[in-house]
Amino acid sequence: MKITASNTQQLINQNLAKVEKNSTRESPANSESVSFQERLGDGLRNVSEAQKDAAEIAKNFELGTENDLAKVMVSQQVSSLAFQLTLNVRNKALSAYKDIMNMPV
Repeated sequence: MKITASNTQQLINQNLAKVEKNSTRESPANSESVSFQERLGDGLRNVSEAQKDAAEIAKNFELGTENDLAKVMVSQQVSSLAFQLTLNVRNKALSAYKDIMNMPV
């Protein structure tokens, strides 16, 4: 199979559409009524789902049922980026918590 820029861009667009669909599907019409806890939970579920999808596609590629290497690599990168973003958000939240706890009263 020949990998071209248009194929790769199409796969990226498909993955982005899937992530956007997952994030908008569960949110109610009034965004003010959604709590921080719900948004954080939805974000973590989306990251988990991206990782499961990437693992499934990689397994299918290893078994020979998936022939598109670009699709496998793009899904792996989407999963990796989502996980890195989650870690960075966690680190920033912990840093902010430590700063607040070290403030004099």
